[in-house]
Amino acid sequence: MKSYVIHLIRNAACEGNLEGRYIGRTESPLAMSSIKELAEKKKKFQYPEVSAYFASPSTRCVDTLKILYPGADPEVILELAECDFGKWENKTAKELAGDPAFEAWVADGRKGAPPEGESGNIFLRRVCMGFEALVQNLMVKKETTAVLVTHGGVIMSILSVYGLPRANFYDWMCEEGCGYSIRIHPGLWMRSQVVEVFDTLPYHGENEGPDHTVIDLAREAAQRAYEGREEE
Repeated sequence: MKSYVIHLIRNAACEGNLEGRYIGRTESPLAMSSIKELAEKKKKFQYPEVSAYFASPSTRCVDTLKILYPGADPEVILELAECDFGKWENKTAKELAGDPAFEAWVADGRKGAPPEGESGNIFLRRVCMGFEALVQNLMVKKETTAVLVTHGGVIMSILSVYGLPRANFYDWMCEEGCGYSIRIHPGLWMRSQVVEVFDTLPYHGENEGPDHTVIDLAREAAQRAYEGREEE
């Protein structure tokens, strides 16, 4: 049985990100400095070739993908959008300081929510629905390689729920234009809904990549999980 590889890449920083603003549904363009940094990453390192392209509906994600893959026409997945920050959209933490609701949300965003926005739990459920639909879509179409350009919080949510090894949400944080490669074995996915995290992105030369203990643990866990399994 075929396995499926998805490369999760975080979007380049937009202008609002660099200003420290909560940018969820706001359409903030990529910063020129971020475009330059992404182009340098693409020139220096390697991004994988794939057969299918997906992105968050945010233009900063679509634009990031098209810089890395100029000929791509990505399919947009609405459920993999950034968190909706409601009335706190496009504001900084400094501007919101002193608001009891904001301070409670910062302390525990899982249950609390911005006014007219999403709580962490609602955001997580939405992301999981979108990711499971993406996996199902790949399997139905028999597309074995894909890129998804989305937001840092979306990537961390996906891997904290499905990633092997099990790691906390913040353990999966990555820089803009970077991310992770995951492999999905259909039998194991159907039984346990877990994915193998097997590399970081972009690909570096030997001994040039970041020292990332989560990936080291992933390789060890994957080896234990799949040791002795024959390709179906």
